[in-house]
Parts: sequence; C-alpha cells; structure tokens
Amino acid sequence: MSTATAAGSEAMLRVACPGCLTVNRVARDRMADTPRCGQCGAPLLEGAPAELDERNFDAVVARTELPVVVDFWAPWCGPCRAMAPMFAQAARTLATEARFAKVNTDEAQGLAARLGIRAIPTLILFRDGKEAKRVSGAMDAGALARWIRQQ
Repeated sequence: MSTATAAGSEAMLRVACPGCLTVNRVARDRMADTPRCGQCGAPLLEGAPAELDERNFDAVVARTELPVVVDFWAPWCGPCRAMAPMFAQAARTLATEARFAKVNTDEAQGLAARLGIRAIPTLILFRDGKEAKRVSGAMDAGALARWIRQQ
C-alpha cells in the first residue's frame, strides 16, 4: 500500500447508520458536511441522538469509530426528562466528535440488564465498541461535553 493510500485510509472513519445498520466510510475532513448513509440516504451525524434498542445497539456501537455516548433513560424519570434537552444540545454541539444515542430502558430491559444499568439516567461512553466510562445522574450540556472530552 502506498503512503498516500495509507494516509487516505487513516483519514476515513466507519460510521454505522442506526436505521439500516450499513457501515459507511466518512472522511474525517467531511464530518461537518452532514454525511448521508450510502444505503438508505439517512443523515449519519445529524446532530440529534439516535434511538437505539436491542435490535440495533450492538451493530451501531461496535461498528462506529467515533466515540458513542449513550443515554440510558425512561419516560417516567424526572431527571431523565430534565436532562434530555441538554443531551440534545450536546449532540448538536459535538456532532462531528461523537455519535449520540438514547436507549429507553423500559423498552430494552434485556440490554439494560446486560450492561448493568442500575440507575437512570446513566451515560456510557463507548470507544471502539467497548465501554470506556460511565456516569449516573443528570448533567448539563457543558458538563456533558467536558465529560466526553476527558481522556
């Protein structure tokens, strides 16, 4: 492989479409250009949290090279509802830095149990398909951005 080809492949990121689960390659320098899924045409990084469930969770998290921040929540949870606008704001602000997703633990109880979700809201940051860190409790958009950017 030539140096130019190697450099070009390093500049590409895999991003799984949460709708059709197709893995798309997106150039790093084109992340802010609202890339679309090559299969279904849906925006890949639209700046809004994707809804994940037991059907698509593993495929999206494992096949996306961006960090994936998942909010585990439930509709009856007051702190979850209070944090939702802040999570959406962080998703807009950090759209090219991380994939944001939400999992309704009432509808995905098996997934919540498998991941050891014992309190909500719980946020888990996945890197390369593996849990990197987690925190329970509501955060504002600024605190959320700092938490995501911390190594």
